[in-house]
Amino acid sequence: MSSSGGSGCKVFRFQDLRAVPDPLLELQPACLQPSPAPVVVDNGSFQNRAGWACGGAEFERPLLQFKSVAARSRGAARSETQVGNDIPNLEPLRWLLKSQFDRNVVVNFEIQELMLDYIFVHLGIGTEGSVEHPLVLTEAPCNPLHCRQMMSELLFECYQIPQVAYGVDSLFSFYNSNIQRGLKLPHTGLVISSGYHCSHVLPFFNGRLDAFNCKRVNVGGSHTAAYMQRLLQLKYPAHQAAITPSRMEELLHHHCYMAVDYQQELEKWRSAEFYEEEVHRMQLPFSGKVAGVFASAEERQEKRVQQLRRLEELNNRHREERLQQDQERLDTLLAVQELLEEGAVEQFHRRLMELNMDSAEELQSYIHKLSLSVEQHRLARAEVC
Repeated sequence: MSSSGGSGCKVFRFQDLRAVPDPLLELQPACLQPSPAPVVVDNGSFQNRAGWACGGAEFERPLLQFKSVAARSRGAARSETQVGNDIPNLEPLRWLLKSQFDRNVVVNFEIQELMLDYIFVHLGIGTEGSVEHPLVLTEAPCNPLHCRQMMSELLFECYQIPQVAYGVDSLFSFYNSNIQRGLKLPHTGLVISSGYHCSHVLPFFNGRLDAFNCKRVNVGGSHTAAYMQRLLQLKYPAHQAAITPSRMEELLHHHCYMAVDYQQELEKWRSAEFYEEEVHRMQLPFSGKVAGVFASAEERQEKRVQQLRRLEELNNRHREERLQQDQERLDTLLAVQELLEEGAVEQFHRRLMELNMDSAEELQSYIHKLSLSVEQHRLARAEVC
């Protein structure tokens, strides 16, 4: 994160990082021997993370990490769908983005299948028609039975998965944290899970989740980013287009923190010295002076003069084109009139029919009108010159 400024003044520029397509990984021998290693998928509503449950330092962290979104233009083929990190910039395609989630529950299994295809292909699983590895998959606390059934149907019938284990990511984290701290089984505690679309309060008693007393709050990270976006757009209305959801997520992830004691934090920020020392000032992309905002009276007058000049030139060009068309039409009618004067009556009547005229009097009337129009255009051009 780049920053600049003098002592006590922190100015940061938005990184606007673009996603880099994930490489196609090769399947390591450790994932096959002595038996196929389980694939672990953290199926989150904000991000998908996937890797292997096997020994080795290279497998301690997820090998894949990408946004849980897919984009496909209307009428495009399935093979043309972009998933996760294949979308370099989300903002231009935000209206096309689709997710497999409604809040934190999987309901769109067509998109879920695209996500699983992306994961298995990029992990290097190349077996035809099936995935011969067990799967550990996260799901929402108290996931509806219908959604669990649809997910199982997708995994067993589409991918021929041999075994599936479902779990809640926050409870996995709770178990791992207690093991690292050396706490004995069974564990008891209260888990606060803050997700992208909603948060959960999960009581855990004697190694089991007390599902009856679980609480769900429909506030998550996406609401925080949207609320911050609305506040900043109201405060800086001239920069509404530049205050995008992606930049708000960057602010949350890199420039915000969770207050342990909210009232104490408010007291700290009331201090001017603390504020100047800790505040982060964000610099939006700057492309020079905004047109029309700081223009002087002379510049505005000059702009109006230029607009009038361009309008006058456009009118003159249109008059010239009209004069040329009228002159060509007049020359054609005069040529037909000469046929009558020369005695070529049959040819004269034939030309009248081609011109949709019935008589010599009508021809003479058109010639008179066009002559006046041409003369007026020439006089107007002479006055301009």
